[in-house]
Amino acid sequence: MAPEPEVPEYDVIVLGMGPGGEEVAQRLAEAGLSVAGVEANLVGGECPYWGCVPSKMMVRAAGLLAEARRVPGMAGEATVVPDWAPVALRIREEATAYWDDKAAVTRFTGKGGHFFRGRGAITAPGEVTIGGERVLRARRGIVVATGSRAAVPPVPGLGRTPYWTNREAIETDRCPRSLIVLGGGAIGAELAQVFARFGARVSIVEASPRLLSMEEPEAGDLVSASFAREGIDVRLGARAVEAAHDGRRFILTLDGGSVLTAERLLVATGRRVDLTGLGLGAAGIDERGRSVPVDDRMRAAPGVWALGDVVGLGGFTHVAVYQAGVVVRDILGEDGPGASYHAVPRVAFTDPEVGAVGLTEAQARSHGLAVRAATVPLHESSRGWIHKTGNDGLIKLVESGGVLVGATSAGPCGGEVLGALAVAVHARVPIATLRQMIFAFPTFHRALEPALRSLEDPVAARPGT
Repeated sequence: MAPEPEVPEYDVIVLGMGPGGEEVAQRLAEAGLSVAGVEANLVGGECPYWGCVPSKMMVRAAGLLAEARRVPGMAGEATVVPDWAPVALRIREEATAYWDDKAAVTRFTGKGGHFFRGRGAITAPGEVTIGGERVLRARRGIVVATGSRAAVPPVPGLGRTPYWTNREAIETDRCPRSLIVLGGGAIGAELAQVFARFGARVSIVEASPRLLSMEEPEAGDLVSASFAREGIDVRLGARAVEAAHDGRRFILTLDGGSVLTAERLLVATGRRVDLTGLGLGAAGIDERGRSVPVDDRMRAAPGVWALGDVVGLGGFTHVAVYQAGVVVRDILGEDGPGASYHAVPRVAFTDPEVGAVGLTEAQARSHGLAVRAATVPLHESSRGWIHKTGNDGLIKLVESGGVLVGATSAGPCGGEVLGALAVAVHARVPIATLRQMIFAFPTFHRALEPALRSLEDPVAARPGT
């Protein structure tokens, strides 16, 4: 009888090689550990192929069109003729290498890592099986970083239509003539504005009372007003009750009886985590939840760590990479702080751009905090100085206990202005210290000065209810 084949062993097995999993796997391999990375799709995950990177190429191109359209009356004359072809080509060649992860795999194996293509599942403590056949064992532990996928709402008829998610929107080789976007969060709002600027007739359907509903209402209202000026049809407080496709166009019926039609329908109603098939029960982890519970060291169970979207603590690439650092330190036995989420930054790359960090005013009050909030328009940064880009914007600060617990920067370069606010929230810099800063003139971040000054107004802080 032939001997049983030996089961290969590694120090660590990483399930899911998106941004967080890839970071863990590479850093542990660099530290000299034997690491196996398991990925069914593309190494690098959603971000470099269908998310952050290619979508920002689209945003940048659309922004150039908008800037050129502002030339008349300010700097001369300009004729703008949108062309999607160079955008599609850049995404294919520069961003995604035609959706090929060979370079990413080579980068990992070049550091000494071992790569396995397939869907892995935990089948026993310290054991992973790939595709139901190939078995690997981990001496130190397993890291679960399997990410999330586009959430599709249960709209009657939708499943029978050729709708887009972010993936199809990124992969398209031409701009549609018309587009309905279902969902007004960051992904939906960004892509809606991109396609509108390239000539599509665009409608957004959002069930909440405003766009970017997870952020400050002032920011959502600002973006809605900008979209209206650009001719984007924004339907707020509206729900889709039926979807159909007649072979040429989509027909979307709303709860108020309105009917929208378009060549394409983009579903951008968030992301969802699917824990089924990961074998978490074999490690003593509840598989029925919407996410994997972890402690501040990202430990999900003895010998199991989890990070990224699957833990439900912020669906952002930068959060997953931050958590990866915590996991690496814990596996290597290095000192360092546990994970903390009081200053998570996020940016919606709309125009105006919306950057935010920490808690919104409503969230702070719901936590029972006594807060003061101040909102100032961006032009306050220069006492009447005309905007460099012609855009509007605002700064909103949320203070509690003498420090900022949240802040929003909306306007030109909103995400860049956010940097100073993120430092202040993260390091809990006293408001008194921030008020003594010197802010360069004329800059957008100078609006922080009047916003901080507004917090001195004698308005009593109120505890949340």
